[in-house]
Amino acid sequence: MPQDPLNRYPRPPFAKQKQSMPGATDQMDPRPDHGEKTYRGNGRLEGCATIVTGADSGIGRAVAIAFAREGADVAISYYSEHEEAKETARLVEEAGRKALVIAGDLKKQEECNALVERTIEEFGKLDVLVNNAAHQASFAKFEDISAEEWDVTFRTNIYSMFYLCQAAVPRMKPGSSIVNSSSVNATDPSASLLAYATTKGAIANFTNGLAEMIAERGIRVNAVAPGPIWTPFIPSTLGEDHVANFGANTPLGRPGQPAELAATYVLLACDESSYTTGALYEVTGGKSMI
Repeated sequence: MPQDPLNRYPRPPFAKQKQSMPGATDQMDPRPDHGEKTYRGNGRLEGCATIVTGADSGIGRAVAIAFAREGADVAISYYSEHEEAKETARLVEEAGRKALVIAGDLKKQEECNALVERTIEEFGKLDVLVNNAAHQASFAKFEDISAEEWDVTFRTNIYSMFYLCQAAVPRMKPGSSIVNSSSVNATDPSASLLAYATTKGAIANFTNGLAEMIAERGIRVNAVAPGPIWTPFIPSTLGEDHVANFGANTPLGRPGQPAELAATYVLLACDESSYTTGALYEVTGGKSMI
């Protein structure tokens, strides 16, 4: 039965709330929906071996749940949010699939290489790589963005994607796919998120270029551009007033939930989209990227 997208999930204003980075799912009000009770799989990734970075919470957790319920084993890559990652693993295993939990600093090439190697050792192959790990911080003044902050943002959001693709592509077979997380900020940057927004534009460009470069190998590369999504990023990186009204400026009048993106990642990873590569799929609540 179709549901009204305007009222399917909570609408702002929300309670004012602030967390320290990187934020915790259980402390959010309302709690994000990752599809724990709603996502129904149809075997579209049956037997696939997958990596999802940033899979401890938010979009990454929703993708991991969806992939598992579609029949995939999932390597859950995360930085240091151990309890959050354990919960994602529990949900993957609850779906009857293998969960490989791997903590690591993807800013470092050797840790990206190790992630790919451990996944292949455990699962025997790698069919889908989802580059979703990200760092963001907000700044009111341009002068307040330090060189260190700029470097951390680019190394987390851009370098890790490059390192992981370089490690994965030679090991992937025709029919494999890569899905990158870009953002509405790629073309409509929030001024306070300058470093983050700049990387998201680069991710969109990288996706298109890599797709063309490796098309002859039968490996597809696409990206998803989320709009405002209700994840721990929000109360841990934005001001309380911004959090209280988060997503209100979209045509749908609310933020998206991680669960509302999962099906797009599944589509881009599975054979139903075999003629789709180099694409940027917008999931923005109607917020224009033009």
